[in-house]
Amino acid sequence: MSDPGSLESPLAGALRRIGDRWTLLVVKALLEQPRRFGELQRSVPGVATNVLSARLRDLERHGLVVAEPYSTRPLRVVYRATARAAELGGVLRLLGDWSVRSGGAEPPVHALCGTTLQVRYYCPTCHDLAEDEEGVWV
Repeated sequence: MSDPGSLESPLAGALRRIGDRWTLLVVKALLEQPRRFGELQRSVPGVATNVLSARLRDLERHGLVVAEPYSTRPLRVVYRATARAAELGGVLRLLGDWSVRSGGAEPPVHALCGTTLQVRYYCPTCHDLAEDEEGVWV
């Protein structure tokens, strides 16, 4: 966590924790299903063993991944995404959608009417869309 007195923006704080080349790919793979180290390495092609180990340690430290032992001799673990990591699922979908749109592909559409989907902030208490309100930042 950043010092409450620091001037780091929320986005900068997120990028500090998950903003490198491999971390979100590891999270995506673990959101699909729990995996052992070798399975995880195969599901994230190109990641080096030492890089994957470092990313898993960082993700554990930030509470996004847990390593659960399934064998004690030798010690072997399966990695699982936590509820905190599951909150990143929406972010991953948005990043994927942005990549598709910026690459010129067709954006996702509503299956019933064919309208292009949009993401909006919604207040579950008053059932209202929050448009350009203070506190809604990028």
